[in-house]
Amino acid sequence: MTELQATTSNVHSAGGSMAGRVASFLYGVVCYGIFFATFLYAVGFVEGLVVPKAIDDGKVVPAVQAITIDLLLLGLFAVQHSVMARPRFKQWWTRLVPKPVERSTYVLLASLALALLCWQWRPLSAVVWHVANPSIAMVLVGLSFLGWLIVLTSTFLINHFELFGLHQVANNLTGRSMPPPRFRAPLLYKFVRHPIYLGFIIAFWSMPTMTLGRLLFAAATTAYILIGIVLEERDLVGVFGDDYRRYRARVSMLIPLTNPWRKSA
Repeated sequence: MTELQATTSNVHSAGGSMAGRVASFLYGVVCYGIFFATFLYAVGFVEGLVVPKAIDDGKVVPAVQAITIDLLLLGLFAVQHSVMARPRFKQWWTRLVPKPVERSTYVLLASLALALLCWQWRPLSAVVWHVANPSIAMVLVGLSFLGWLIVLTSTFLINHFELFGLHQVANNLTGRSMPPPRFRAPLLYKFVRHPIYLGFIIAFWSMPTMTLGRLLFAAATTAYILIGIVLEERDLVGVFGDDYRRYRARVSMLIPLTNPWRKSA
């Protein structure tokens, strides 16, 4: 999920009838519920735990067909996720969708794209590597879950409920405007500029058994993350200007090499 929206949400004033604002709030709550259920399923899908269909399960088809289908599913998610996050698209989109529910609608469509990916994913079961040592395997599993924890923690550091649309619909319900965007870099953001994306990369790659399907998923999502960062940081510079340029010069992108106590020049 893009990190940009949490710091650059549209500033809007609540308006419309009370019935409309209540409907918007309920819509936002439903969208958030769908997101959270999809997110939990995605964790199980990647980790191969609990869910009825994990990444190495499902209908087996020839490898070329499976790779084609899986790349199309990943591409659909990437296009939806990136295009709808761009400011120009949002300017057009909010002519059709009320601003208070713009983020909730984005979250809903992203969740549906992810659910489709999990549902229609075709397994590629050839093993690329397998860690036989149980202690090392346990460490890798622990790292993978640490990655998911970093993802979730990072969303709360930058306002989880704004990132997923609840803050917007709650403010709209109570007649308050969203606050103007302000630049901040709390805790994990002092070490890397994109801890959410770092968490995903750790979760996807820390696998004791890496099948071809898992490798395709990890490689494609990592490539998408790197492309997405370029687009997202261009937008952040447009919003925050020199504040973000100084932050980008001081803090590393994904590898935590930064000394958070070092003051900028």
